Amino acid sequence: MTLTTYNPFDVQIDRLFDETFRALGRKATVWSPYCNAWEDGDRFCLEMALPGWDSKDVKITVEDGVLTVEGSRQGETPESDRTYFVREMTMTTGNFTRSLTLPSNVNAEKAAASFKHGVLSIEFPKREEAKPRQITIEVQ
Repeated sequence: MTLTTYNPFDVQIDRLFDETFRALGRKATVWSPYCNAWEDGDRFCLEMALPGWDSKDVKITVEDGVLTVEGSRQGETPESDRTYFVREMTMTTGNFTRSLTLPSNVNAEKAAASFKHGVLSIEFPKREEAKPRQITIEVQ
């Protein structure tokens, strides 16, 4: 997947299909965690929402300028004596793979990742030659 401009309409369509499948008691065939990606003058960052997941369930790789985040988690066994009236907080289980083409100005060798409160954060510093710099004007 290549990074594109944020479009809230796409997110709403995805959620509509996911919620429709969930309402019918079926699992959506494709699952991908929500993420944010941005850059500033010094770095390129990605955050991925994985509530209830553990860092040991997630694998991050970078190959040929493509960042791939993969996860695998088994479902919990539901308690048989419960009758749910509303069940919106189901833990997302199964497998996912999400790939993003990295900008050419990042240093993938110095990437760092952290996992806190169900959010996976990956940070790539920009290469020094790619960082903005100010040029001094010489007076002659």
